[in-house]
Amino acid sequence: MISVNNLSVQFTGTNLFDHVTFNIGDHDRIGLVGMNGAGKSTLLKILCGWQEPESGTIVMATGQTVGYLPQEMVPDSIGTVLEEALTAFDQLDNLEKEQERLTAEIAERMDYDSPEYTRLLERHNEVTEHLAMLGGGRRQEQAEKVLLGLGFKHSDFDRPVAVFSGGWQMRVELAKLLLRHPDFLLLDEPTNHLDIVSIQWLENYLGSYSGAVVLVSHDRTFLDNITKRTIEITAGRIYDYKCPYSEYVVQMQERRASQMAQLTNQQRQVAQIEAFIERFRYKATKSKQVQSRIKMLERMETIKVDEVSTESIHFQFPPAPHSGKIVIEAQHLGKAYGDNQVFDGVDFTLTSGRKVAFVGRNGEGKSTMAKIIVGDINDYTGTFRLGAGVALGYYAQNQAAMLNLDRTVFETIDDIAQGDIRPKIRNILGSFLFSDDDIDKKVKVLSGGEKARLALAKLLLTPSNLLVLDEPTNHLDMNSKDILKNALLQYTGTLIVVSHDRDFLSGLTDELYEFRDGAVHEFKGDIMEFLEAQSTQNAQATQAIQNAQSTQKAPTAGKAAYEQSKERERERRKLQNAVKQKEQEIEAIEAEIAAKDAILATGEAQSADFYKAYQSLKDQLEQKMSEWEEAVIAAEE
Repeated sequence: MISVNNLSVQFTGTNLFDHVTFNIGDHDRIGLVGMNGAGKSTLLKILCGWQEPESGTIVMATGQTVGYLPQEMVPDSIGTVLEEALTAFDQLDNLEKEQERLTAEIAERMDYDSPEYTRLLERHNEVTEHLAMLGGGRRQEQAEKVLLGLGFKHSDFDRPVAVFSGGWQMRVELAKLLLRHPDFLLLDEPTNHLDIVSIQWLENYLGSYSGAVVLVSHDRTFLDNITKRTIEITAGRIYDYKCPYSEYVVQMQERRASQMAQLTNQQRQVAQIEAFIERFRYKATKSKQVQSRIKMLERMETIKVDEVSTESIHFQFPPAPHSGKIVIEAQHLGKAYGDNQVFDGVDFTLTSGRKVAFVGRNGEGKSTMAKIIVGDINDYTGTFRLGAGVALGYYAQNQAAMLNLDRTVFETIDDIAQGDIRPKIRNILGSFLFSDDDIDKKVKVLSGGEKARLALAKLLLTPSNLLVLDEPTNHLDMNSKDILKNALLQYTGTLIVVSHDRDFLSGLTDELYEFRDGAVHEFKGDIMEFLEAQSTQNAQATQAIQNAQSTQKAPTAGKAAYEQSKERERERRKLQNAVKQKEQEIEAIEAEIAAKDAILATGEAQSADFYKAYQSLKDQLEQKMSEWEEAVIAAEE
């Protein structure tokens, strides 16, 4: 367990954290939420030791490990993808060396009854259990499994990490972190560089992760699918909710509504008391009652209502100019980069007013197709044309990076504003949360979210009837994403959006183009319908393979094979039941530990027997976790 006690941090004179106290359990699934700048990333850096708090303590059990994936970093890898992933097992190498040393020392010693010999045996057991958890000799198998899950292909394994984009290099860093299997996994916006398929794989991986997971994410679906606890950071305080994000939103609104109701009642009560005091202040017969009510007011603590930011971007796209019925027409379209054929033989037609999504793994050609549509790529095969009267609006995936860093916020908009829009520049920037002080800032000093908002503001200046948006939600908070989605729902033109955010796409588009294996597949429906259909197809394909295998084996296997199959099935059920039993035992022990944690949180001194029982429970939990790991490995094999 990580125990955070009276944590305080200041930033530019404002309390990011003001005497904050909470615990992180060994198997918690926590989402950190709050406005941009509330301190979410700062808290993760403090928890992993990258940053020191101004006051307070972070207490963690001896030997427990913390792994941290920052939102942005500059990897300096010089090896191949697989070589870099295998560096995650440096700790395992050290453990194996320690195991060899301990084994040799145990064999040489004869003082079997001494405390030193007992400690030696205990450490040997700890190292052996940790090695079993990390997988021992299955290093390359584990590394390849994680890399494939995060979207790499077998052909990528021997390529240098340095030749990949920054997003793919971040995937390598994430793979290394998962392979190290720390006790506490801290992830800051882990889905920023992942596609939908990789995000779903990561969800499944974290769902069965044996340690604790604490994450910051603006992906509502990702949070709901992983977390079971939500910690809100607001105005230097935290509120701890035992529920996923969507349930937290409801409970948070109920909490603030309750606070407002209590404050209203208190204000009404204060007004009544003050009226009584004013009315009878000078009447001797009422002096005692007046003095009593004056003291009542002095003792009364004003009910506090949590500060809620009312700031949010607000805008709508200008009416779309008229265009012809056919907006895009492509025939036998293909694009290659050297020997890499991204896609080929693509035929599609897009009519006016349609809203479509481009989905698929990164590197399959979604952004390439977007660049062909807007004219940034011309060296393709086949034919492509835009319809009559099409006016383009384009938000590139690296739109924020394409801004002129040496121009000010105001100059960035003024450079392209024309006619009646020029007098409205300050109002437009204000609707994207840029204050009068902000508009004179250079673009290079803006945060990622501010650059994204500025790039969106540029889209409003020229009316368009075809919007092409490539990952428009990167760096936007949930509120800003909701407002952008609402504006797009009201947009009257044609929309193409490339996104990995399932919640953002849900209900926004009515048609999808899946980029897969060099081809583009059309799907009529919403993203959730697409994912459900894909899941059904995968299940059917798996079942078909299993049926085919059993059919092929049946005639030649005979009675012995049948009996062997039955025995394997019995063994499989036995192993699965063993896993379930261990999980139930772990839950029971965790419940007892949680009860004692609640007692400790009161700050009251406890007896020596209490602490002895508490440590015994921790030891039992560690042992049961080790047994559970072995049972899971046996079941998988």
